[in-house]
Amino acid sequence: MGTWTAEELDSIGAARELDIATERRDGTLRSYLPIWVVRIGDDLYVRAYRGRGGSWFRQVQRHPRASIRAGGVERSVSFVEADDDLRAAMDDAYRAKYGSGMYVDAMVAPSAAEAALKMVP
Repeated sequence: MGTWTAEELDSIGAARELDIATERRDGTLRSYLPIWVVRIGDDLYVRAYRGRGGSWFRQVQRHPRASIRAGGVERSVSFVEADDDLRAAMDDAYRAKYGSGMYVDAMVAPSAAEAALKMVP
């Protein structure tokens, strides 16, 4: 597993959206989709707005690799389930970064919180 540089963490963590293109079994990329990303310490996390049934989430469950781009950074990443102990910290990070409203409410709802992943370069 790789590590993020300080510059990558700063750039991706500050980006409003992250574009994700999941990999197919043959290694080709699907189209990029915008999702939200939050930084907690030296790690980056994403949640599926539609929970575990969301299309990109199901795709990374089958093949946990993707290409991401955000804040001028492009990287290949893999995904691991986020630690449940970080749920409150992720909720706080989403609220701090994205404010309030129906989309934020959905991102901190139990269904999205259960679909939280840590991105690993």
